[in-house]
Amino acid sequence: MKQKIGNVQSVQRAMTLLKLLAASDEGRRVSDLAKESELAVSTAHRLLTTLEDENFAYFDPERTLWHVGRAAYSVGSAYVQKYNFVTPALPYLRKLRDETRETANLGILDGEQIVTISQVESREIVRAISPTGGRVPAFCSGMGKAILATWCDGQIERFALQAGFHPMTPRSHRNLETLMTEIHHIREVGYAVDDEEHASGLRCVAGVVLSRAGDAVCAISVSALSSRLSGERINEVGVRIKGMAQSLTDSLSGSA
Repeated sequence: MKQKIGNVQSVQRAMTLLKLLAASDEGRRVSDLAKESELAVSTAHRLLTTLEDENFAYFDPERTLWHVGRAAYSVGSAYVQKYNFVTPALPYLRKLRDETRETANLGILDGEQIVTISQVESREIVRAISPTGGRVPAFCSGMGKAILATWCDGQIERFALQAGFHPMTPRSHRNLETLMTEIHHIREVGYAVDDEEHASGLRCVAGVVLSRAGDAVCAISVSALSSRLSGERINEVGVRIKGMAQSLTDSLSGSA
């Protein structure tokens, strides 16, 4: 784990552990957390117990697993409340879920990554889910590409130079040329597709939500197994997403 100049090392390490806990629904063993965060087990354990003292982490002694604590939920809730589009977006996400029978997501661009901040799960037995709080490189995400497509080409090029390409599957973008070709297509059709670029076997179709000033506020998407989201259905869902994103844009701007 590389430390940035001026950072408090213990805080940075504790936040790394907290992020790892947040990414796991089942809980994590201290040895696994230590390995992933490149810490000694003793250091990881000391930081986890400190987080536990402040209710940011919780230890299950029966299963010897660490989980996110209730204080982290409170902080996360305050973060969501800061973005006043989250609550108004929920009816649109539910409608998307009901109409497509797939998981509907709401995400924002945070630095160089897309963060899923709200989600309405599919009722299908086999679901395609990137959990709330999950982070994905913008170029590997339908929501990320939908947001970036609202930027001018020069801004995207500078962003790519700064962020770099971090492919997650064989289908992920690896250079600016292929990315810009897709960006131009997104602008034409009005929606973006993650074609197994984040995870093999999963697809996502996304649309951008704009502010009254025309800036990208967030993005909404539908994610599903590739076997359920292919061919003509991608276009069908894309048109639906585009319309739903426009309806949410109108609602947020007061013109609905």
